[in-house]
Amino acid sequence: MMQPFKTYSLNLKGRLVTIDHPWVMGIVNVTPDSFYSGSRVTDEHTLVERVRQMLAEGADVIDVGACSTRPGSESVDALGEMERLQWALAIIRREMPDELLSVDTYRAAVARRCVEDWGADIINDISGGTLDDEMFSTVARLQVPYVLMHTRGTPGTMATLTDYDDVAADVLEWMARRIDELRQMGVADVIADPGFGFAKTLEQNYELLARLDAFHALDAPLLVGVSRKRMIYSALGCDADEALNGTTVINTLALQKGAHILRVHDVKAAVQAVKLTSMLRQAAINPNQ
Repeated sequence: MMQPFKTYSLNLKGRLVTIDHPWVMGIVNVTPDSFYSGSRVTDEHTLVERVRQMLAEGADVIDVGACSTRPGSESVDALGEMERLQWALAIIRREMPDELLSVDTYRAAVARRCVEDWGADIINDISGGTLDDEMFSTVARLQVPYVLMHTRGTPGTMATLTDYDDVAADVLEWMARRIDELRQMGVADVIADPGFGFAKTLEQNYELLARLDAFHALDAPLLVGVSRKRMIYSALGCDADEALNGTTVINTLALQKGAHILRVHDVKAAVQAVKLTSMLRQAAINPNQ
């Protein structure tokens, strides 16, 4: 069943932006070891071209990451992460000063520098505040939108932490408690990400997807990040390079269940999925038009 699309507003440093259609968040990794090689950039020309291409294809926001969080990855230290992000954000802001930028980091100190000094608008934390006790208070001080993602453990241990009584109910309860804590601290704009691929088995990822519409109870925009992940290429018997079609299928299902933001490597395909799904939703609302 097609879920209705609920509109949300985000306060971006005093500028009110409305999510009145599903957004596409383009992934840019300034790191040599992200799981999908097509997302990596290591020089200025490639960075500018990649971001310009994503924006031309219809990306609503660019998400910049400098520390790989793939399962089993080794983390770069905070200084190294800051150096990469400072380099990338300075270039993007110089070339495209008005575009919406998100930073993928779980470190509070990195988040603070990115927002205060380097022009980031949104903090995207894959740990949901569990890897840095200062993250929630930092985001509350910064007053920027915050993506709260569910996971367990660290990238090195999460694959072993998949024991749930009921994966969808357990993740939903965890997120509800964390969102309530954030709101009590004064964080008005929380974006909820159930964390596909993080501390979930293959089967649990699909159970989570099947029950995705339950997460609208959080009263927060819902972000889905499944792009080229193992839950797709493992199920299809291929690798990440061959997982675009599967990604589009899962993104379309997520959109039908009311997802507000798709975090993707391939912007064009996601924008097309948004357009066609939105047409289907409109036809369902006004069947005689």
